[in-house]
Amino acid sequence: MYILSVNVGRAVDAEWAGNLKRTAIDKRSVEGRVAVMVNGLGGDQRADMVAHGSPDQAVYAYAREDYDWWEPQLGHELRNGRFGENLTTSGVDLGQAVLGERWRVGTAVLEVTAPRIPCVVFRNWLDEQGWIKRFTAAARPGTYFRVVELGELGAGDDIEVLSRPYDSVTITEAFHAYYGNRDLMRRILSFPGHSSAWDRVAERVLKGEITR
Repeated sequence: MYILSVNVGRAVDAEWAGNLKRTAIDKRSVEGRVAVMVNGLGGDQRADMVAHGSPDQAVYAYAREDYDWWEPQLGHELRNGRFGENLTTSGVDLGQAVLGERWRVGTAVLEVTAPRIPCVVFRNWLDEQGWIKRFTAAARPGTYFRVVELGELGAGDDIEVLSRPYDSVTITEAFHAYYGNRDLMRRILSFPGHSSAWDRVAERVLKGEITR
């Protein structure tokens, strides 16, 4: 398990980028060592700090294996960073990572917090018919991390799983919880290390207000 590519991007104006009209979803691979700070990677920006500015979304990872699955579905190649991820991984099933799982990558320690939920900016960026529904149905969302220990990392670094809570839920299960699975949502709430964002989502899910 290792980091195949480290990707960063700068915020730019874009008419298609939702209400904000600004986005940093275009992440491009960089060489060398990259600083890992409390709220993200050195040289990287997030435009929408209301929706994506939480420290629990400091780093986003997507698996090369999931890109390889998507390519025949979409009929074209997908470069590393195309989905806006900071880390393109190889050899790890991100869907089976669990909330609260900790990784050492380079000299930094990262903790799994949540799956990626597709939004209008992601849809417009990919420009694929029915993209949000397709991405949701595939349930290959990638994962967000918070930064537990500052450090630096680079392409080629091994991924070392330091700890994995036995009573947590997987990223795939958390994705289904967001879209209305009440039993899985209750499991997330019972996990003491869950991100506070889950409390807000749980209010909707447990009331039966399902997002589609």
